[in-house]
Amino acid sequence: MSVLVGWLLLALCTAMPGKAGVASSLPPPCDSQIYCTGELLRQVQQARLFEDDKHFVDMPLNATPEVVLARFQQLVNATPGGALSKQQLAAFVEAHFLPPGQELEPWEPPDWSHSPPLLGRILDKKLRSWAQELNSKWKQLGRQMKPDVQASPDRHSLIYVPHPLIVPGGRFIEYYYWDSFWVIEGLLLSGMTNTSEGMIQNFLYLVNKFGHVPNGGRVYYERRSQPPFLSLMVESYLKHTNNTEFLRKNIHLLEAEYRFWQAERAVNVSAGGKQYRLNRYNVQVGEPRPESYMKDVEVATGLDEEAKQLLWADLKSAAESGWDFSSRWFLPGPPPLQATLQDTKASEVVPVDLNAILCKVEELLATFYEQLGDAGKAREFQAAHEQRVAAVQAVLWDDQAGVWLDYNLLRQRRNQAFYPTNLTPLWSQCGVDPASVVKALRYLEGSPALAYTNGLPASLARTGQQWDLPNAWAPLQHMVIAGLAKAASPQAQELAFTLAQRWVRMNLAVYESSHGMYEKYEVDGDGKPGAGGEYQVQEGFGWTNGVALQLLHLYGERLTSAGSSASHFLLWIGACLAVSLV
Repeated sequence: MSVLVGWLLLALCTAMPGKAGVASSLPPPCDSQIYCTGELLRQVQQARLFEDDKHFVDMPLNATPEVVLARFQQLVNATPGGALSKQQLAAFVEAHFLPPGQELEPWEPPDWSHSPPLLGRILDKKLRSWAQELNSKWKQLGRQMKPDVQASPDRHSLIYVPHPLIVPGGRFIEYYYWDSFWVIEGLLLSGMTNTSEGMIQNFLYLVNKFGHVPNGGRVYYERRSQPPFLSLMVESYLKHTNNTEFLRKNIHLLEAEYRFWQAERAVNVSAGGKQYRLNRYNVQVGEPRPESYMKDVEVATGLDEEAKQLLWADLKSAAESGWDFSSRWFLPGPPPLQATLQDTKASEVVPVDLNAILCKVEELLATFYEQLGDAGKAREFQAAHEQRVAAVQAVLWDDQAGVWLDYNLLRQRRNQAFYPTNLTPLWSQCGVDPASVVKALRYLEGSPALAYTNGLPASLARTGQQWDLPNAWAPLQHMVIAGLAKAASPQAQELAFTLAQRWVRMNLAVYESSHGMYEKYEVDGDGKPGAGGEYQVQEGFGWTNGVALQLLHLYGERLTSAGSSASHFLLWIGACLAVSLV
């Protein structure tokens, strides 16, 4: 079956009952016959020239794509059957490609400071020293693009952006969308407003170019996005700079990104006899992911061509969520069958966190337009926000569980499993009232997830996927902690501090043993870097550093390291007593 037929099947599926129709103006697919699709990509990845599939699609060309493809076709034509040997492919790649990372060079942010004001808030000496080292990591993760990326974009899979940036770390040598929200939060606390503004301008540049922010800075990510944090990045930047003119110049791009999510990722759901419009992750592109080509081929083994195309589209939808991968997206078979990655149906899930984020985006756009004096636009987005609140409460709130739950479109019911994202409406303040805070707190306190002293696990299912037990992730900790901290309930606020203390101490303990910050951690045992998924755990690590700095900023007067002095312990006890008396 051709790719075109696969796309038609996907389009037909979106018109099925329970699914939303999608606007006809889909963003153009990546047309690279090297980095996104085509025979060269297929043969190289199937030959397994590299341990990590991402290695090949991150390699720049040393000639134009037309020349490289013509030479490849000549070689194919001269080879009986057209299938090149591993040795032939290795020689061809060596002759026509450069090693990954050639497009970027180290960059030290000029607004970096050895002693940002944040350090003065941290009473524990060990934590303050650690925060200083985390602040230094921004220099290690700084990158700028070489001029050739702009001059010859077709020779690179890297998507050009005009300003330097902070990368996550490890194999992730380009910018990533939702990672950058927590990176920027950390940069702002480190006093690096110029670096933060440049990163935000990069994302605005991408919205102007594509209509949305791609998943990451590679052409093979063009057709999928990630959780839409751009308006929240701008909110954080404005709090530190009050740069209203920056907002005035770019508000149309914030609105454009929101329109993308409403046009391309919306779905209608019935509840209580009414129709509600919510959002989901939904990437309608078949074929294996270029950066994980053989993993996608292997997971689709045994399926017919139509089912493969649909599965590959859903794997991309899960990647768009940032949770790649998790049992959260699995559609279980009938008992006693266990669901696997082949059962991924991410496009059939209405996620709590995505809708909590968009609820905040609508509120922010209303506020932004009001600040800029556009009362009409402010009313429009305030109305959208109110409709979202009603939809979230009608479709996602589960009164019996006392929390918000993902909604499965195929099963037409909520997923009762625990995920930290079940609490994200507390963080985004999406229609939260005192009663829902009490119930959500009771839900969390009654969950086995709270028994893990190294952090909240991504789920309670052990599947071997990296967004499941035993892994814990910094952004999930932050959203739960920040949500509880915003509540008027002293009990919720104290639980927020307890979770922050656990996470910070575990991060510090791992850092002291390995001198590294990692993208994920295990909640089992004494704490160590996480595992599972498609690649080895990565060190760096942008969002983990940012969340640690946020927690140190929020609780710097109370947080203590494991080896704290008696005076710090007494200070902490005093703070606890003060909160209990509120």
